[in-house]
Amino acid sequence: MASEETLHRSDAEYNPFEHRVVDKPNSTTGTLLHVIKGSLGTGIMAMPLAFKQGGLLFGTVGTVAICAIYAHCVHLLVSTSQKASKRKRVPLLGFSETAEAVFSNGPRGVRPLATLATRYVDVMILIQSFLSFCLYLVFIAKTLKDVLYNQQQIDWDTRIYILLVLIPAVVITQVRELKYLVPFSGFANAIMITAIGIVLYFVLSEPLEIEDRNMFPQWSTLPSFISTVLFAIQGIRYILPIENKMKHPEDFLAKFGVINIAITFLTALYIVMGFFGYAQYGDRTQGSVTLNLPSENALAESTRLLAAIAVLLTLGLSYYVPMEIMWNKLEEMVQVKYHNWAQIGMRFAVLIVLAAIAIGAPEIEPFVGLVGSFGSGTLVVLYPVAMDVIFRWPNGFGWMKWHLIKNVVLFVFGLLVLIFGTYSSIKNIVDIYR
Repeated sequence: MASEETLHRSDAEYNPFEHRVVDKPNSTTGTLLHVIKGSLGTGIMAMPLAFKQGGLLFGTVGTVAICAIYAHCVHLLVSTSQKASKRKRVPLLGFSETAEAVFSNGPRGVRPLATLATRYVDVMILIQSFLSFCLYLVFIAKTLKDVLYNQQQIDWDTRIYILLVLIPAVVITQVRELKYLVPFSGFANAIMITAIGIVLYFVLSEPLEIEDRNMFPQWSTLPSFISTVLFAIQGIRYILPIENKMKHPEDFLAKFGVINIAITFLTALYIVMGFFGYAQYGDRTQGSVTLNLPSENALAESTRLLAAIAVLLTLGLSYYVPMEIMWNKLEEMVQVKYHNWAQIGMRFAVLIVLAAIAIGAPEIEPFVGLVGSFGSGTLVVLYPVAMDVIFRWPNGFGWMKWHLIKNVVLFVFGLLVLIFGTYSSIKNIVDIYR
C-alpha cells in the first residue's frame, strides 16, 4: 500500500494537461477569437449610454476596474478548475463539475451543498443561454425590419423576419465542434469591428464638446453603469468549455495568454466607444449608439445590419454551451448508433422551441436582463470567488490571509451587482407592463 507521502507526491506530479485527449482541439488563436466573440456583442453599442450614466472620467476608470475584476474572476474560475482537476486526477472539468469537485471536497459545512451548487450552475447557464438566444433572434429580426423599412419601405411583421432568420440558424446551430466554429467567430469579430469603425467615423466626423458632459455619476445612475459594463463584457459561460477544448491549455492563463490579451483588447474597445460616443451625443445618447446615427444615410444604417450579421454568426457559439450540457445528460440514454441523429434532432427541436418563444414574446429583453443579473452576480463573481475560498480553506490564503480579504471584497461587490441589477431589471419589467 502506498504511503501518504507517495500519494501526495503522485498528486503533485499529476499534470491534467498531459492527460487531455481532445477530439478536434482548438488552436490558441482560435480560442482567442472565441473568447473575444463571447464578450464582443451588441453590448458595445450601449457603452456610450453607460458613460452617460457614469461620466467621462469615472466611466473610463470604472470600465477598466470592472473589466479587470471580470478578468480576475475568470482567472479564479479557470485556475480553480485546473487545480481541482489535478486533485481529482482527471484531465478537465466543466463549470458545474468544478463546483461539484470543490464543494464535495471542501469544509464539512459546504459538502451538503455540492449537489445544489452543481445543479444551479447548469440550470442558470441553460436559462441564460436560451433566453439570450431568443433575444438574438428578436434583435436580428427587428434590425432587418427597421433597415429594410428605412431603405425600401418594406413593412413586414417582426415574426416573419424571425422565421426567415431560422433558415440560416438551422445550419449554424448544427455545428457541434468549437474548432469548426472558429471561422464563424473570426468573421463575426471582423464584421462587428467594421461596424464599430463606421460608428466611430460618424462620431468623430464632428467636433467633440466635453465641457458640459458629466465627469462623474450620480448615485442613482451608478448601479446602471456597473450593470451595463459588466453585462456587456462578461461571457463567463463560454470560458471553461472553450479552455477545455484547447490544444495548448497552458496558454489560457499565461501572462500574455488568451484571457489577458482578450480582456485588454475588449477594454480598450469599450472605452473608446463609450467615451467618444457620449462625448459626441451627450444627453441625446440613446440605448444603442447606432440609433444616434442618421437613418437616411445608407452607410450609417449599415452598422445595424453588420451588427445583426455578426450576431447571426454568433448563434453557433451561443448554442454550443447549452447543447453540451443537455447532451451530457442525454448521451447515456441513446444507443451509440443513434447519437448523430439524436444530436441533430435535439438541436433542431430546441431551436424550434426557442423560435416559438421569440415569436410569442418579442419583448423578451427585460427578462433576459433579469436572468443576466443573477448570472453576472453569481456565475461571474460569487461562484469563482466562493470556489477559490473553499478550495484554499483553511491554510492557503497566503501572507496575512490577503487572498481571503481580497475575496471578501469581491464577494461583497458581487452581491451588490446581484441586488442592484435585479432591482433595476424588475423595475424595467414593471415599467414596460404597467
